[in-house]
Amino acid sequence: MRQNPTDLLVGIGARLAITRNEIGLSQSDMAKEIGVSLRAYHSYEKGERGLPIEALVMLDEKFGADVTWILLGTKAARVQHDIDALEEFETSLDRFLTDQGIRIKSEKRGAIVARWYRSLIDGPEIKMEDVHTWIELLRE
Repeated sequence: MRQNPTDLLVGIGARLAITRNEIGLSQSDMAKEIGVSLRAYHSYEKGERGLPIEALVMLDEKFGADVTWILLGTKAARVQHDIDALEEFETSLDRFLTDQGIRIKSEKRGAIVARWYRSLIDGPEIKMEDVHTWIELLRE
C-alpha cells in the first residue's frame, strides 16, 4: 500500500527527532553535524521537506543511526545501541547465574535472551527482576 507523501515525510521527521534525542543533540547541533542549516533541519523534523541522502549518510557515519528505520520505520533506531544493550544484558544475566550458582540449559538461556531482546525492540523492555523470575522457573 502506497503512503501519502506528506505522511511519509511526517513519519521520517518523527523518527529523525527520536534518533536525535537518543543521540542527545539539540536541533541546532544535529544540523551542524549533518551539514545543513537549522532552518532546513527543522523542516525535516516537521515533515515539510525530504531529508537529503547526504544527511542520511552522515547520520550513519557519525552516529551509527539506522537509516532504514529513519526512512521506513523498520528495524531499530540505532543498531549499535541495540548490540551494546544486548551485550550488557547477557553479561548481567551470566553474572547473576554464576553468582547464584544457577545452571540452566543453553537453549533456555538463549530463549531468555531472545525474549528480552524482543522486548527491547518492541517495548516495553522487560526488567531484570522479571528475568530472575523466569530463571527460577527454568532451573535444571
